[in-house]
Amino acid sequence: MNEKLAFYLSLGIGALGALGALSAGGGLITLFGALFAGIGAALAMAFYKYGYMLVPWLTQRSKTVLITTDGYEIPPTQDVIVKKSGDGKYYASVFLGLRLYQSAVEMSEEQIRSYNKLFERAMASFKKVVKIGYVLHAVDITEKRKELETKKAEAQLRLQREREKTEPDPLRIERFEREVMYWNAQIDKLTRGLRPLRVVLYAMTTDAGLTRDEAIARANNNASELRTLLSNALNTEVVKLTADEMLKVFDWERFMPVSPEDLEERTEREKTAGGGI
Repeated sequence: MNEKLAFYLSLGIGALGALGALSAGGGLITLFGALFAGIGAALAMAFYKYGYMLVPWLTQRSKTVLITTDGYEIPPTQDVIVKKSGDGKYYASVFLGLRLYQSAVEMSEEQIRSYNKLFERAMASFKKVVKIGYVLHAVDITEKRKELETKKAEAQLRLQREREKTEPDPLRIERFEREVMYWNAQIDKLTRGLRPLRVVLYAMTTDAGLTRDEAIARANNNASELRTLLSNALNTEVVKLTADEMLKVFDWERFMPVSPEDLEERTEREKTAGGGI
């Protein structure tokens, strides 16, 4: 199932209902026809506007395997992409999202060298191939300050809650402190007339197996190891991408967003759906 298919099926239900209502001479057939027409129209509108949330939700609950037009399979867990190759092997890919709250602009040269060294050590410990992807653009500062102030306040709240715990986690406190510093730096850039960069950072790892389940298990093990390595080395939040977030990143492997507005719209609606890169 995909958004287009669900949309057209809903339109079909509505059309059949309308046809039944018009062709019948009255009574229950007209009533049921009008009812189906209304349901079909409502579902079509829902899938047209909110298909990116509804389709993954329905797919997970109906245990349906989503198959794309080019032969890629997405199991009900919505957290891995699988394809069978010509040699009979199955290949599975998992995507991770990284949330970095410190830019090279705010770092000293020594900090940059140390950061790069930690990243290289993490990658040297990972025995599989990994792809790191950046999607970025310069941000239009119009009405941006209010948004940055809100994100700074949210980060300060997370920091305060962690500090007030009976046994606060020093690593989480350091991460939240760096996030607050990051938003402060972004606000300072706007004040000085500098345009900050909007960056979406993700990692991709792939593995193979003789069966679909074997390929998925290997890819998930790789992703779990990679997630731990990157999180510890960079002291940053690393999340496994699922559902529409995963599909968007997968699409970016072939076609990028065509404008800053396009990128903002895609990533913001994913946050609305319960995630965020």
